[in-house]
Amino acid sequence: MINSGHLDRRLVIEAPVETADDAGGVVRGYADAATVWASVRPETMRAHVEADATGAVLGYRILMRAGRDLTTRHCLRDGAQRYRILAVREWCERRAGSRFLDIRAELIAD
Repeated sequence: MINSGHLDRRLVIEAPVETADDAGGVVRGYADAATVWASVRPETMRAHVEADATGAVLGYRILMRAGRDLTTRHCLRDGAQRYRILAVREWCERRAGSRFLDIRAELIAD
């Protein structure tokens, strides 16, 4: 059972934004959209190699109250750490009748 006490981390929801550049294209970035309380729990870990650099990909399960329109294009930030959203589903705690977003995300650590 999830209750408000389990939502113990403040995360910033970052929404994707595009701005025009001087060459007729766009620059993609993120803007802060909201700050929410969430539960962040580690789930998986695997090796990751990119551009001949070895690191690790850490998988997380993040829960927050429903009511936000999150997609895999959004990111979540906890201080200097950024989580890339892999999947989002709405979930209902039947006993309490509360609705949550169940998010699978990853944090790439060097």
